This record gives sequence, structure tokens and C-alpha cells, in this order.
Amino acid sequence: MASIKEVAEAAGVSTATVSRVLSNGQHVRPEVRQRVMAAVEKLQYRPNLVARSLRSQQSNTIGLIVSDIRNPFFTSISRAVEDLAYAQGFTVLLCNTDEDANKEAIYLQLMRDTNVAGVIFSPTLQTAAKLSQQSLDFPIVIVDRTIADFEADTVLLDNVEAAWRLTTHLIQNGFEKIGAIFGETSSTGLQRQQGYEQALQEHGLPVLPEYIRHTQPRVEAGYMAATALLNLPNPPDALLTSNSLTMEGALQAIRSANLSIPEDIALVGFDETPWTILVQPSITIIAQPTYEIGKTAAELLLQRIAEPARPARQIILRGQLNVRESSVPLHDRVIKSVEASG
Repeated sequence: MASIKEVAEAAGVSTATVSRVLSNGQHVRPEVRQRVMAAVEKLQYRPNLVARSLRSQQSNTIGLIVSDIRNPFFTSISRAVEDLAYAQGFTVLLCNTDEDANKEAIYLQLMRDTNVAGVIFSPTLQTAAKLSQQSLDFPIVIVDRTIADFEADTVLLDNVEAAWRLTTHLIQNGFEKIGAIFGETSSTGLQRQQGYEQALQEHGLPVLPEYIRHTQPRVEAGYMAATALLNLPNPPDALLTSNSLTMEGALQAIRSANLSIPEDIALVGFDETPWTILVQPSITIIAQPTYEIGKTAAELLLQRIAEPARPARQIILRGQLNVRESSVPLHDRVIKSVEASG
């Protein structure tokens, strides 16, 4: 790879002149600028963006650290962040942590080393407990998570209300033995469990520890957790999952057990993904405004970069309950069963 010194020699100018041309500096004659750019093209020179940002104390790169890029929730957020960043002249450095606190520490250090302008981050509980504004060298926006005693811009779903609404929907449709699978590594799972328990208590139903499972937000983990619930002596008549990947695993477990949805067990969960509509029966879900979450996070970060001293903001968005076939009321199921047998 060519160096800036080689470009300068080819153009017959100093390295300082090459730097001024590449940074669109003033006081460079048109013919000199043309010679430099011709040398850049001929030698296929690419400037060291990190070194340039360190010298200028400015960067056009923002970091995005997500928990699992395979999760459609974070895929949509990533797209929104990149769309807005590109429109504003920024590039995005994307890192995937797999809900691993060690990887989070590595990527936060990477953000420092590359001198990013700011970071959008969805931390685990372990990392969130250690975050402090003094330890960060860049503006930060938290997505999909809450952090106690930490001043930062935040964008998230009203997780307690969303899980309360999803559980209440099941109860109103006649389901009383509701099992639930929650993520164990983030504040999101804790908040959704809170909403689930509130709905049960408000309707006079017990919160049974054996009906609650905490897992990694993975398909395989969802399968194992759902299988354990289905194998209980008194299994639930409905399952609520707090993540699209664990919901996929739960669906596989139900089918492996040769159970029918919703005749034998109802299934509901979070996130609007294509397969929830395509499968039979279609799945009742809380659709999160994922693109809006990502877009809002990127807007907040760019505002924070421009105005570092402004007060922190927390933006809470509301999910949409999309009722489908997987949670048909018990009464309707009885009628359909009678009609089929008659």
C-alpha cells in the first residue's frame, strides 16, 4: 500500500500539501490539487483515517455495539443507524457481542482506540453495572436497556407495559397457566418478567416459579426451556417468550412434543419477523418499532456529539399487539372442536 510520502514524491509536493488536499484545505492551487489527486489515484493511496481523526480531534465514525446481529431486532436497528449515519456523512463500525461481557469490554476499548465520535450500545447486566460516564472517552446512547445511576441518552420499548399487555391478552382469552421464558443477560428480560407478573397478580392468578425460565436469548436455549416447561407434571396451557429467537425455539419444542397450537397450548412473543406470519397458525406478537428505535438512537447520538453538555434524554416507545391465530380464545377453540367432531 502506498504511503503519503510516495504520493508527495509522485506529485512533486510536500507531505503537508498532500494532507491539505486530502482534507479539502485552502490555499492549494488548482493545478497542484490536480497533480496530487492524480498521484493518489495512480498509487491507489488510502489515507489512515484513524491517524487523521487523532490529529484533527474529529471523527466521522460512530460505533454500534449490539448483543446479537442474528436477532432480527438488532438487524433492523443496525440498518436504521447506518441509514441515518450515511445520510449525515458518518460511517458505522459494527460489533457483535453475543451477550458476552468480555467481548463488550474488548469492543469498548476498540472504540477508544479508533477514536470514534460516539457509540450506540446495548450492554449486558454485567457491563451495565460497571459503566460510568467518567470511564468513557466518547458520547454514548443506550438502546433496549436501562442502567441505574447512569446519565446517558436512552431509547427503549416500554417493556413492562408490553409484557403486561401480552399476558393480559392471554388471560382474557381464557388461559390461566401461562409459562414464560425470559432473557437472563439484560434488563429487558427483567422488565418483561415484571410486566408478566403484574398481569397475573392483577387478575388474581399465582406467579409460579416453576412456570418461569431464564435463558440466553438463543433458539437452542428457547427450545430447551420450552421443553422443560412442557414436561412439567402440570404443564402450562400457554407460553410467552420475550425474544424472537427463544420464540422460534419454543415453537420447535411444541412441534417436537406433537402438540397443536392453539388447541393444546398457546404461543405468544416479541418481535415482528416474517416467519411469525407465514407459519400456521400465525403467531401473536408484540411488534417493536425497531427501525424507529435505531433511527432515534442515531439522532440522539449525533445531537450529543454536537452538544456534549445538553441534558440526557430517555425516549420510551410503545409496542403494538398483533393478535393472530396462536392465541385463539378457549371458547372459540371449543366451538371449533365441536364443529370438527360433528
